[in-house]
Amino acid sequence: MLTSFARIAFLGLILVTSGRTALAGDLADFNAAIEKSADHNRVAIGYLRTGNLDLASLELDRLRDSWGALTARFAGKRPDAFDGNKLYGTTLVDISTRLVTADMMLKSGRADAASQSLNAIRTDLYEMRKASGIVVLADCVRDANAVADAIMVYNKGDLDWTKPETRFGIANKASIYGYVLDRCDGIASATVHNSPDFRRLVDGARAGLALIPKAIATRDTNLLHRVLIELRSFDNLLAFRFG
Repeated sequence: MLTSFARIAFLGLILVTSGRTALAGDLADFNAAIEKSADHNRVAIGYLRTGNLDLASLELDRLRDSWGALTARFAGKRPDAFDGNKLYGTTLVDISTRLVTADMMLKSGRADAASQSLNAIRTDLYEMRKASGIVVLADCVRDANAVADAIMVYNKGDLDWTKPETRFGIANKASIYGYVLDRCDGIASATVHNSPDFRRLVDGARAGLALIPKAIATRDTNLLHRVLIELRSFDNLLAFRFG
């Protein structure tokens, strides 16, 4: 195990020192490799959430192997799109460190801490890509999650429908959420776009959003509550499957 950790650290050091002399590679291949690791990360987080630590540990091992292969491949072949991005090298090193931390936390029975380390990887990748103006489906889903969080502040029983800011606030945030969903739908690859899981979540969320104008017009708090609960479910599943 220590040998594996040392290897990750060594690869990370190469990434930091390679600098501008290693600007090459293909962004599509890099994104595909990132997505492969991200998929293992999502599954591991899911197992941690449900308390299945044995399967979480197995998936974490697969994640570490996948990430090790990625860093080995791109240590000297940084995609040109990340030229000048100061977060590139440090992010890949930081994620390697987070994987070590997650493994240690999981083995010591601290599932919550392990989950925090794995969730932080999503943020690291989001910020790294954002610094280069790169957006992938996982980033768009993250943006959708943030908008959904803003809508959920209206999921309460004492809404004052007489206030214009209440009605306009709900309508505005619902409109933004719909816009971001459309953006995610456009970013998704053909395979993902046409997959039953993705279509069920995106189209289901859109159907819920279509009911919000009625809830506002009739000032129906119960209808709004039902719609927002359903939207929260769709949004969480989008994050779990594609975020």
